[in-house]
Amino acid sequence: MTHFGLEPDLIQRLIVGVSDADPIADGSVEARFAGAAWSGLVEPGDGTAGALVAALGPARALDALVSDWSANRIRDAVREVDRVEADSIEQELAPALARWRPRLKSADVVHSIEQAARVGAALVVRGDTGWPSQVEDLGRHAPMVLWRRGSAAVCINAARSFAIVGARAATTYGEQVTMDASAELVGRGFAIVSGAAYGIDGMAHGAALANEGQTVAILAGGVDRFYPSGHDALLRKIAQYGAVISEVPCGAAPTKWRFLQRNRLIAAVSSATVVVEAGHRSGSLNTAAHASALGRPLGAVPGPVTSPASAGCHRLIRDYDAICVTNPDEMVQLLGEVAGDSAPIDSQRSAEQTRVIDALSTRSPRPVEAVAALAGLSVMAAGSVLGSLELDGTVVEHERGWLRV
Repeated sequence: MTHFGLEPDLIQRLIVGVSDADPIADGSVEARFAGAAWSGLVEPGDGTAGALVAALGPARALDALVSDWSANRIRDAVREVDRVEADSIEQELAPALARWRPRLKSADVVHSIEQAARVGAALVVRGDTGWPSQVEDLGRHAPMVLWRRGSAAVCINAARSFAIVGARAATTYGEQVTMDASAELVGRGFAIVSGAAYGIDGMAHGAALANEGQTVAILAGGVDRFYPSGHDALLRKIAQYGAVISEVPCGAAPTKWRFLQRNRLIAAVSSATVVVEAGHRSGSLNTAAHASALGRPLGAVPGPVTSPASAGCHRLIRDYDAICVTNPDEMVQLLGEVAGDSAPIDSQRSAEQTRVIDALSTRSPRPVEAVAALAGLSVMAAGSVLGSLELDGTVVEHERGWLRV
């Protein structure tokens, strides 16, 4: 099988140059190449593409696109695998094909892979050792592939990590809180995840590195051209001692939409998110919203009531169930861990119970449908778990929904 009419030998050479797997499993070269192609064909978080690739596999889905299959033919192919998914994307396929097909350029795919090889970037796909499995919580909106410069091990360790994010125009107070928190958290074995922006993000990465900790920077553009340019030296150091990752291929520009979608990865990769400083309309609030939607613990650092740089944090605490955190001990407690101890407070809970508890608020009742969506469970399963938790007094049902006690 060929893709875009490219010869198998060329595809093999390209993929070997960027593969994160050694050796490459039989039959996976085409899938890896197709995944790389999809990462440039679609915008981050494209759920229609995610559903299509999940059903048909990246190679067959790409061939369907290159071969100019109609929306109906693609739907029928998906239906053979997953009837429910086929019905869910039926109305989305025609406009999606109109979005994707203008980007069907083999030269762009070849160039992006060659550029990745030049800068030493690895192509990471599901099943690779360096794939951060926690991004699968994004469902059909999970990344097709990831491009990484740096350590695979650090990406794996990000399963035990904090996202520390905040304002670009950080105050001295915000910078000090960030440095202290990042240094203390890496000292306890947590990795620090952020977006490498000026202000709080950069301070979090820098403090982690200065204290010989692990840190992951997630970019909105390709990993071949570091952004912002003023953090080029910082990002090179992160690539040397940690990891810099992106879901878009080399050569892709960091656009406003990609920044917003990048934030969902920051939230998904991390165990918990802490917003240190944020204006009333800060982009950090977008990261917080993704963390909340995923059921991840969310903390916000309070600041002076007179400081516009803390208005967003106060809004998160007041209106969005963020937990007020003032020091690293309280941040660690977001994960249900005793300060200074990595053991969970209650290790007897099942994964489903933990997810349901994380999806509940102590102030705003949530119906079972909302709890199920946040926990990533069916409504029936969520209802069953809520019933068991009600028996031991962990949750209580009100007229408008369920509350965590």
